[in-house]
Amino acid sequence: MAVDRLPPQNIEAERSVLGSLLIDSDAIIRIAPFLRAEDFYRETHSLIYQAILDLHERREPADFITLCDELERRNQLEEVGGAAYLTSLINAVPTSIHVEYYAHIVERTAILRRLITAAGQIASIAYEEAEDVDEVVDRAEQILFGVSDRRISRDLVPIKQILGEYYDRIEYLHQHRDEPLGIPTGFSKVDKLLGGFQRSDMIIIAGRPSMGKTSLTLSIAHNAAKKFNQRVAIFSLEMSSEQVVQRLISAETGIDSQRLRLGQIEDDEWPLFVQATGVLSDLPLYIDDTPALSALEMRTKARRLHAEHGIDLIIVDYLQLMRGDHRAENRVQEISSISRALKSLARELKVPVVAVSQLSRAVESRQDKRPILADLRESGALEQDADVVIFIYRDVMYNPDTDQPNIAELLVAKHRNGPTGKVPLYFQSELAKFNEVELRYEELEFE
Repeated sequence: MAVDRLPPQNIEAERSVLGSLLIDSDAIIRIAPFLRAEDFYRETHSLIYQAILDLHERREPADFITLCDELERRNQLEEVGGAAYLTSLINAVPTSIHVEYYAHIVERTAILRRLITAAGQIASIAYEEAEDVDEVVDRAEQILFGVSDRRISRDLVPIKQILGEYYDRIEYLHQHRDEPLGIPTGFSKVDKLLGGFQRSDMIIIAGRPSMGKTSLTLSIAHNAAKKFNQRVAIFSLEMSSEQVVQRLISAETGIDSQRLRLGQIEDDEWPLFVQATGVLSDLPLYIDDTPALSALEMRTKARRLHAEHGIDLIIVDYLQLMRGDHRAENRVQEISSISRALKSLARELKVPVVAVSQLSRAVESRQDKRPILADLRESGALEQDADVVIFIYRDVMYNPDTDQPNIAELLVAKHRNGPTGKVPLYFQSELAKFNEVELRYEELEFE
């Protein structure tokens, strides 16, 4: 038997929030980042809070007089109870010191109400009896993630709201203008060119075989986790987790990766090995080596890891070994589907997703072997979906007698929101490790 129950709510907390804001107009700064007008259960409270937010966005004080004027201008003053009700809100709290506490109560009850709505949506999906149960689970997880992440779908957003958020971001960027704004790669010249890997971006790192694609991504993962305490998820479809760890230990200790594979460790190297295992075990690195992982499976694992630990960076090695979620007519369509899924994942979790990609053999037929965007293998969707495309080129692979055998060029061929260019790095092949380079060389070329 169904029992009618009121949704979770706390009217007194809502009144206390609004009263605090009327007592102290600066208090809005402390709660605006997480509390939204739609979080209020009572519609009149939602109207009052939205008016206060709009005054704040216009950089105008929100006190009793200005709020009455704003609501009157909107023809909402009588609807919310008139000036008398606003006065009662002021009298409801003696001080604004606890405004954040009250606001979190309002936020919590709003999340519980959305959870009830989400449960109904999930039940409806389950009753549809779809053939692919994995898709049903994926849709259910996406709905639940939307609740926990507090993302509410809106059809259209007023430009003044976007401008308010943009203003705050520009102010933040100005205050931190000498710092990488995204996830640092650990390579100063790369970070100078890109500003780090930006959240919600998809980054393609591509190259011909043996150029060092996996080594570069592992070097970035190692740097991000060790130097900047960033939480990194590595989906290794080509190598086992043990092989990934072997490369990380080689980079950490300076012991040749091939000797590590064979267990050929000298007596004086054992302390280095033991120390490296201790250092790596404390890093926020998470490795999944499931072969032939589908985009749906990866999305599910990434969501769960993000919910449990938080993720700052996702690395996929490599894209062409993934499976699409649906049967595609050809490989090009499948790669396009995978590319869109990775871009969607980056936007959903608000983290950069770095995907390693192969290149077509067309490179080999040209005199200049440096890759171009048209060389991305099997799909133009990679070029279209990617926010950043980085090619790795090592001249020694084509010219064994080069006088710079350890120099690798990172060619930033696409940068959606910034300059492209070329950055040299030093590659230690025996350690599968990239380092900064110091030499007379065109170290950073902007285009």
